[in-house]
Amino acid sequence: MAQLESLMRTNFIEYASYSILDRAIPDLRDGLKPVQRRILHTLFDMHDGRYHKVANVIGESMKLHPHGDASIRDALVVLANKNYFIDRQGNFGNILTGHPAAAARYIECRLTPLALDTMFNMPLTEFVDSYDGRTREPVFLPAKLPVVLMLGTEGIAVGMATRILPHNLVELWEAQIGILGGEKPHLEPDFPQGGLMDVTEYADGFGKVTVRASIESVGDKTVVIREVPYSTTTESLIASIEAAVQKNRVKVASINDYTTDKVEIELVLPRGVNASEVIPQLFAYTDCSVSLSSNLVTIDGRRPVELSVSEVLDHCTKQLLEQIKVELEWESSQLTDRKHWLTLEQLFVEKRVYKRIEAAKTEQAVRKGVVTGMRKHEALFVRPMVDEDVKHLLDLRIRRISAYDIEKNRKDIDDIEKELKHVAKKLKHLTKTTIDYLRGLIEKHGDQYPRRTRVTGFDEIDKKAVARQTIKLAYDRESGFFGSAVKGDRYEISVSEYDLVLAISNDGSFRVMPPTEKVLLPGRVIHCAVFDPEKGFECTVVYRDKLKMAFGKRIHIHKFIRNREYQLIKDKRGKIDLLIPPGTEGMVSMDFVPALRQRSKTGKFDLGTLEPTGVAARGTRLAPKPVKSLKHAAKKRKVTKKKTRRGAPPSDGEQSSLF
Repeated sequence: MAQLESLMRTNFIEYASYSILDRAIPDLRDGLKPVQRRILHTLFDMHDGRYHKVANVIGESMKLHPHGDASIRDALVVLANKNYFIDRQGNFGNILTGHPAAAARYIECRLTPLALDTMFNMPLTEFVDSYDGRTREPVFLPAKLPVVLMLGTEGIAVGMATRILPHNLVELWEAQIGILGGEKPHLEPDFPQGGLMDVTEYADGFGKVTVRASIESVGDKTVVIREVPYSTTTESLIASIEAAVQKNRVKVASINDYTTDKVEIELVLPRGVNASEVIPQLFAYTDCSVSLSSNLVTIDGRRPVELSVSEVLDHCTKQLLEQIKVELEWESSQLTDRKHWLTLEQLFVEKRVYKRIEAAKTEQAVRKGVVTGMRKHEALFVRPMVDEDVKHLLDLRIRRISAYDIEKNRKDIDDIEKELKHVAKKLKHLTKTTIDYLRGLIEKHGDQYPRRTRVTGFDEIDKKAVARQTIKLAYDRESGFFGSAVKGDRYEISVSEYDLVLAISNDGSFRVMPPTEKVLLPGRVIHCAVFDPEKGFECTVVYRDKLKMAFGKRIHIHKFIRNREYQLIKDKRGKIDLLIPPGTEGMVSMDFVPALRQRSKTGKFDLGTLEPTGVAARGTRLAPKPVKSLKHAAKKRKVTKKKTRRGAPPSDGEQSSLF
């Protein structure tokens, strides 16, 4: 058992590490998952300026990726639809409608100019053996772009996941220029589908954003959706609208989808419904408004890390500086090697060193003659001569020597020296060089990547406020049932799914409940209405216990658990006689139960003198004797009338009110 546990623990850790590091989470250095990196490297190896069948690209990529053609095809289509690195030809699907791409044998692709300019430099790329050892693949691409932020990536590994929202490439470049100038970046996501976005809770990549569809009204009876939120399609959006219509949350007569390369979903509204009412309901109950959480997890140094957007961009900017420095140093070394070779060639021909090898009989003597002859001029060397240089000199053809152009050679050396000075100047002012490089990218490629998502602020949609009161509730006195499935003629009310209903029975029981199909209420219901939990329910309760003793109390129902039954009367055999709203307490007249030698047969009590008590309190005794019956006389509030024109009736707001 211990051996099995050890084996499972080891294998699971290896599987989890592989899933995290080499499958689902992108690398911070080039922003790519392994399958994406292998696809781009394969396209670079195949690049000849023409389109390649995707099926061929998949076949070549399988030499590096051991997980089958389906995963490569899906990753290639997703990467191509990002519109950054892969130039498409054919049907690659539609991110707006959700339609899939055509078969791999029908579609073609190649690298974009942006990818060729910024993602590859073979002499400076680190390679390792592929999974079968037959070829080599890059550890990471020498990317000069903040790929991890511009692409936007989702991945699920073992025990962790990543969700990186895409950002606008031009804004990323401008933010990098700001970082190089000492400024702090401020970035907001940008989605290819467009739409409207609220970034108040983005928190530099640690929070979330709210994205809404772009909706406009055409008159009062037509609503048109022009852009869909990120993570949705026209199909999923229409499905969410249909679901809301079926639940009676939104009233729509018909849905017409005219989407092509641009979104156009037309909603025709029925009679009695207008656009200003429906648009907030679409945001509240459908995928016209979605919340996207950001979880920026990447691989840094062969371990997963969670970073902010600013930290990622700062890392990418430092990497860009280092990458440009390495490229300039490599270019300088190449120019130095070229100058060294041209200098050796010039000395070998001009100083007639080649004459020394004419009488040599052996290869060793030939090499010795070259080394000895060139040693006299080593003060003119760019760097010390090595065996490889001797071999190159011996490889010069006689025709090349006889047709040697001294002036051209000197001009070439002068040109190289100028380039070396230019490279040295760039290295000396590396920050300025990097800024100029970024500005050059903006000038060359910036027009292709405009911002599509508009940043704005949203007023939070109160679902209760926009909910339609379409649920009909009723109470059947004979059966005692209450709900939407009950056919009764008492307490018929219309509510929404977010409303609460307070029901009070004459036996003192009450409950606060959401709309329900059918529920049995005890006793006889004497109050049933929509309940506002913020205001609560105030009233004066007059009841008699099993001994006919009358009690009164002023209560305020505001604390409750939904669907839980509470009691206003502790005595289970007691009954509520009066349920009086606040402001109309008045007097209660009571007739006592007849008794021998009883002098007073009636009594009165002013309910206005009652003090507020708890719901479960017994209350104040209204009379010292058992009460046979009682009657309530409401106290009327004085009527205050506003002055009106003579003969004109008072308006609605000027009518007298009774408390």
